[in-house]
Amino acid sequence: MAATAAQTEDAQFLSVIDGDSLVLEIGGRSREVRLIGIDAPEHGQEYGIQARCEAMRLCYGQPLRVEYDKRRKDRYGRLLAYVYTGDKLLNAEMVRAGLALAVRYEPNVRHEDALREAELEARARRRGFWTHGGLKQTPAEWRKRHPRR
Repeated sequence: MAATAAQTEDAQFLSVIDGDSLVLEIGGRSREVRLIGIDAPEHGQEYGIQARCEAMRLCYGQPLRVEYDKRRKDRYGRLLAYVYTGDKLLNAEMVRAGLALAVRYEPNVRHEDALREAELEARARRRGFWTHGGLKQTPAEWRKRHPRR
């Protein structure tokens, strides 16, 4: 699904935090961006390194575009966005690679169907952590057992 110009901004890649969080330059400012609709393994969790590396591979040196949904920031002040690398939706590519789960975060559900389809494809083709039937713990479960200090 194409984004409308009013809801998008060009961005430049700066760094990867993890498989679902990036640092991008948007409007001349460095911004932490949380990818909408996905949850990737955390640093220290199984597949966490692979998810981070895949996000880096997909973004590094690429022109990026961010698309916003209804809610633009999360409770931590991060921008919430769908990120495009060319015509590919990074959020869906991470799920399709089997390195992130599709997760519903209302009210930001514009691309929920595409993310669910990407997860079904990853499962069927046994990509990423689906090679072994999935993760031992979801990223949300892992965060509960390993709270940040």
